[in-house]
Amino acid sequence: MSQNATYRTITVDGLAIFYREAGPKNAPILLLLHGFPSSSRMFEPLFGRLADHYHLIAPDYPGFGHSECPDRKSFSYTFDRLAEIMHHFCIALGLSRYTLYMQDYGSPVGFRIALVDPERVEALIIQNAVAHNSGLGENWKLRRKFWSNRTAHEDAFRKSFLSLEAARTRHVGSDLNSERYDPDLWTDEFAFLNQPGQADIQIDLFYDYRTNLDLYPKWQTWMRERQPRLLVIWGRFDPSFDISEPEAYRADVPKSEIHLLEAGHFALDTAADQIAVTVREFLKTMN
Repeated sequence: MSQNATYRTITVDGLAIFYREAGPKNAPILLLLHGFPSSSRMFEPLFGRLADHYHLIAPDYPGFGHSECPDRKSFSYTFDRLAEIMHHFCIALGLSRYTLYMQDYGSPVGFRIALVDPERVEALIIQNAVAHNSGLGENWKLRRKFWSNRTAHEDAFRKSFLSLEAARTRHVGSDLNSERYDPDLWTDEFAFLNQPGQADIQIDLFYDYRTNLDLYPKWQTWMRERQPRLLVIWGRFDPSFDISEPEAYRADVPKSEIHLLEAGHFALDTAADQIAVTVREFLKTMN
C-alpha cells in the first residue's frame, strides 16, 4: 500500500460510508467502484502502484466491506439506491471531475452515476463489468430463472451463488494455473457472506440485478452519443462474463482501448502490475 493511504468514514444519507484514499489531493481522480462480494479492498494493489501521480478514492457500498450494513427491512438493497448513495458520496467529497473505474457491480452503480451527472466523468475504465446482455455467460441461465420466479429457484440459486466453491470459482475461473491465486481471496469473501444477515442482503441485491438489463440500452446510447474516453481491461478466464463483451464496448465506442489479460474475473488478483501500467499510460494520454 502507498504510505499516504488513509481509511475514513463519512456520513452519506444517514449511513456511515467507508472509503480508502491515497495520492495527491490536486491530482487527477480515480473513483474505484468494486464488485461482488468484494469491497474497496480489491483495489489495494492499485494504491501502491498509482498513488504517486493520481488521487485514488475507493468506497464500500452500503452492506459491503466496512460501510454500514442497514437492516434489509428498513433499507432497500437495489442498484438504484446504491448508485444514489455513491453519487451523494461524490458530492459530499467535492469530486467535481473523475475517471470512473468499474468492476462487476461497479458497472451498474457507475453507469447510473454517469447518466445522472455526466459532466463529472472524464473517462471510463471497465474491468470485467458488463453493459450488454450478450456479455452475460452460461452461468446466468440459473440466475435468469431466479429472476423470473424467485420463490421456485431461490434455494438452488443460493447454493450456486453463495458457496465456498462459488467464491473460489469467481476468482480462478477457467485459469489452469490456480496456484497463482491466494486462497485468502475467496475464504475471506466466504466469511463475509456468512456474517449474520449478509446472505439475505446479497440475494435481495442480486434479485434486483435484473433491472440492469433493462437499462443496458440507455447506457449503450449514452456511450454512443458521448463517445467517452474508454479503457477496457478484461481477464479472459472470467467464468461469469462472456469474452465477447470487450468488443461490444468497441461497437459503442470505436476508439476505445481494449486489453485482454491472462487473468480472471478479479484481474487485479494476478495482473496488478500490468493493469497499473495500462491505466497509467491511458491516463497520460488525457493530459
